[in-house]
Amino acid sequence: MTEGAGAQPMRVVGWRCLVCAATVEIATPMPWRCPNSTDADRHHALAIVNDETIAASTGTGPPAGSSFLHHDPDLAWAAYAAANGMDEPERHALAGALDDAVAAVAGVGFHITPFARSDALSDALGFTPDGGIWVKDETHAVAGSQKARHLFTILLHLRAAEQLGHLTERPRLAIASCGNAALAAATLAQAANWPIDVYVPTWMSDGFGDELDRLGATIHRCDRRAGDPPGDPAMHRFRQAVAAGAIPFTVQGPENALALDGGRTIGWEIGAQLADGERALDAMYVQVGGGAFAASLGAGLHDLRPTTRLHAVQTEGCAPLERAWRLAPETARDPATAGGQWSSLMYPWDDPQSAADGILDDETYDWLAVFDAMRTTGGSPIVATESAVLAANQLARDAGFDVSVTGSAGLAGVLAASDRIDVTERIGVVMSGIAR
Repeated sequence: MTEGAGAQPMRVVGWRCLVCAATVEIATPMPWRCPNSTDADRHHALAIVNDETIAASTGTGPPAGSSFLHHDPDLAWAAYAAANGMDEPERHALAGALDDAVAAVAGVGFHITPFARSDALSDALGFTPDGGIWVKDETHAVAGSQKARHLFTILLHLRAAEQLGHLTERPRLAIASCGNAALAAATLAQAANWPIDVYVPTWMSDGFGDELDRLGATIHRCDRRAGDPPGDPAMHRFRQAVAAGAIPFTVQGPENALALDGGRTIGWEIGAQLADGERALDAMYVQVGGGAFAASLGAGLHDLRPTTRLHAVQTEGCAPLERAWRLAPETARDPATAGGQWSSLMYPWDDPQSAADGILDDETYDWLAVFDAMRTTGGSPIVATESAVLAANQLARDAGFDVSVTGSAGLAGVLAASDRIDVTERIGVVMSGIAR
């Protein structure tokens, strides 16, 4: 079927590599990686190309129901489906049915998560009544974090591909993770009755493994092998699985560009949850591991609140993004320039360590997109000390958030930058992982 006369135009028109400028048409099924990305040269990253004459959907106040329905015209998976003849009612039916299946597994679907000023945090940090800390609380979202947002659009694309006849059998899903992303992936895979392999480091806790077992995931503990290149051995095994035919069901944009699609919903929600005419946030402080979270939130928020600075927060025990920003001359912080210096700017961090273990990615895989978000908004990276990481978690828990050390690490960036933040500023953070 084709779109009806009253349907909104689709905003996403294609894909373009930030490094080599290769393009991929929006109608292409399963556009996971840049067509020029190879095992020998993985330094490529597809980015969403929007029709800049079409503004992102806003509505009046927070949208009712799922952001994946409200923002159907803004999402790449939906643009792919529309380009291949799937009309809006069909897309809504597909997304709604899959959301219901997720809710049956997780106990919650993709509802709009809370966003409000935390008086407790604002008072504890000495902000004025006009300023303060605004918190987007993802701890009671699907699988207890924002990670499922990134993966849901991959799953929607796969289900649309099945419905359109572009995918006639189900290869196994694969992800490299030992944290919230793995839990989110296993939750969605069970909801879709799709087999999944999870590649994890040897130090993953038995308790977390029990959760993955409960969800039906197949776990592969990955030790370092002689001859492995630098970097995460779990990522190496994941890439081998994908090369053998698995689907990259992952939150690293260079491995699957659709991961950056659904993650934008959190930024759109924040933009819409600020009342019409309300003063925008001055800055967002966002914890960064692989970078897809900051890249996606930054893109979505910039659509609706373009004056908000994005600050990417890493810990002193693992800060490859800040290192790359520091090494790059200011003129090289444009992705079109920085991408050509990938090897010299973004490379594995030796011996990552922090209590915020969910952001210990030894590389910031989506660094180019995070660079772009910081550069266009006037933001910068922040490195938090380990004491700030722990203090931020205690503050967050005292303020009533049942959040992990990783999940409160954005607040650690606020503590680290406190001497540069005026008490009248409005600061946003995301509590992005429930304590387990």
